[in-house]
Amino acid sequence: MPYITQDRRDPLDEPLAQIILAIQDSTAKAGMLNYAITTLLQSVVDPEAPRYVDINTAVGVLECAKLELYRRLAAGYEDKKAAENGDVDTYVVVQSKD
Repeated sequence: MPYITQDRRDPLDEPLAQIILAIQDSTAKAGMLNYAITTLLQSVVDPEAPRYVDINTAVGVLECAKLELYRRLAAGYEDKKAAENGDVDTYVVVQSKD
């Protein structure tokens, strides 16, 4: 989870703000974001001497970050769009059986 204490966030906030600005100003956002994430992960996983624990840590962080992004942003957005545009028929049938 990204919910670390403020004193742990402080040393990261300024460098992250510079990275965020560079990504936001780019026409290649996906590539820039992928590069930044890959570079950060390589600081945990040494590609010359990978260890299971480090790979597991990196993959676990990616999975949890993905799930948190989905939970906090995508799920509500999808619910809103389903309400605006109509739900998928199979989901309506499943929900009505509950």
